[in-house]
Amino acid sequence: MSSLTQTRHIPLSGVLLLVLMSFLWGGNMIAIKISNQGIPPIMAAAVRSVFASLFLWMFMRLLGEDPFFPRRHLMHGVAIGSLFGLEFLLLYWGTAYTDASRAIIILYTHPFWVALGAHLLIPEDRLTFAKTAGLILAFFGVVSVFGSRPNVYNANAWVGDLMEIGAGALWAATTIYIKRFVLSTEATHYQTLFAQLFFSIPVLVGGSLLLEWGRPLHFPSQVLISLFYQVVIIATISYVLWFWMIHRYQVSRLAAFTFLAPLFGVLLSWLMLGESLSPLLLLGLSLVAIGIYLVNRPETG
Repeated sequence: MSSLTQTRHIPLSGVLLLVLMSFLWGGNMIAIKISNQGIPPIMAAAVRSVFASLFLWMFMRLLGEDPFFPRRHLMHGVAIGSLFGLEFLLLYWGTAYTDASRAIIILYTHPFWVALGAHLLIPEDRLTFAKTAGLILAFFGVVSVFGSRPNVYNANAWVGDLMEIGAGALWAATTIYIKRFVLSTEATHYQTLFAQLFFSIPVLVGGSLLLEWGRPLHFPSQVLISLFYQVVIIATISYVLWFWMIHRYQVSRLAAFTFLAPLFGVLLSWLMLGESLSPLLLLGLSLVAIGIYLVNRPETG
């Protein structure tokens, strides 16, 4: 591991970049809701993976890197890609049932699933007092979100909420799998990202064919713009920047900024989609955001 990876101090330029990326990630759920107006959600997730993996492949070839895992570790790439595909199947499909603001708060319970899973499966990554406090706050935050009324009442909103919980848990499973099995291989961060995108394609295409066959397609300008945002801005540019920063700074210090994503997501849902900000939703957002920070807070020393 290079010395750059161990750099503890993040300069102002890095902090501003992290805030920008959190803002972009917060807007991703809004983009998904908009693309749902013309494209079935799982199909949109498949399109995202196809084009993002293509763009990342071209980027890596320009760098002179092989996009694929070393042959003897290829099954790890297939595994994380399959988990990633299932995660995004639930993430995108869930937005068809629930509000964007609710979805992003629930999805970002991911760090708490990671903390629980790592405690059980990774001996050197145990729960601390701060992480436990974060887990408790997040639990009550999700309870508050479930208690809030969706912006447009939908008797099946709870289905979408449960899908987003499943997506957060699968995101955590992917993270833990990478920590447990992939970090010890010769695979680079970019190869890991490519594997997630590329091997998620069969899962998402299969899910779309099975669950969305015959659904109508419409391509108004706002749908195409939202797809561009998801594919190019989020799945390509922001992810490459994130992995670039992982090479240079401690992951725990970077991850502490992820509490901003649901904050931005709820604000953008209110501004762009007109979703209401109920007291219970805002309480849930606050508890989850504080919990994310506690779980990811860099240890002193």
